[in-house]
Amino acid sequence: MPWQWPVGAAFAFALALIATPAGVSGAALLLPVQLSVLGVPSPAVTPTNLLFNVAATPGALLRFRQERRLVGPLTGLLMAGTLPGVIAGAVIRVEFLSGSRAFLVVAAGVLLPLGLWLTLGSQRVAQGRPAPSRRAGWLVCALALLVGTIGGIYGIGGGSLLAPILLLAGFSAYEVAPATLAATFVTSIVGVLAYQILQLSNGGSIAPEWALGAWIGVGGFAGSYLGARLQRRLPEAAIRRLLGLLACVIAARYLQQAVADPPNARPVHASTA
Repeated sequence: MPWQWPVGAAFAFALALIATPAGVSGAALLLPVQLSVLGVPSPAVTPTNLLFNVAATPGALLRFRQERRLVGPLTGLLMAGTLPGVIAGAVIRVEFLSGSRAFLVVAAGVLLPLGLWLTLGSQRVAQGRPAPSRRAGWLVCALALLVGTIGGIYGIGGGSLLAPILLLAGFSAYEVAPATLAATFVTSIVGVLAYQILQLSNGGSIAPEWALGAWIGVGGFAGSYLGARLQRRLPEAAIRRLLGLLACVIAARYLQQAVADPPNARPVHASTA
């Protein structure tokens, strides 16, 4: 058994446990672990991250369903925007962002604002759980479309971007977490299928690493279930600050690596044989 499988499962468990209470699957933090520690090639790391979402998020959704918090007004709005967005993001990732430097810059560009939002907004904890009006619903849907596209490029399903935005907009983590994780689950399924189809026409290492994805999925499932169970007992501000600091550190590392590496140093369509 390759050592990457149990190590990946352990990382996935820990990150999902920390991230789930804030409505984030942990995929945004797991991606650099796959690249730097587990050695997953790019762009196969992107659909593998989506595969992690597919396997891990049902743990949290199962717990939220037991608590009767799974279905809410935000869920449908987020799915309506992120579903077409993640397909567009997958195509953009493969066709236009094939160089390693471009991918690192995009990854840092996603993680840095995410980290700043979580860190700076960690003191602004919502007291209520507002329901979106019709006008606000259209704005949420449009935002979900944009974030879904970015999430498809980065392999995070979009939930880890939507969650901090909705928290800063006044929604509580109690309402945001089930909605964003449900949207992440559905859009990640679509994202994995999109990358699998693109594999047939482009070749190379576009398809996910299925065995590793299964292991990190099992670890993530257990972590997300426990994270959802502990959500009401954990201080929301501390969770936001921790995730924000981790995301900012990872983004800074990616920017440093992008500057140091020559353009297209590791072409993503190279043979894996």
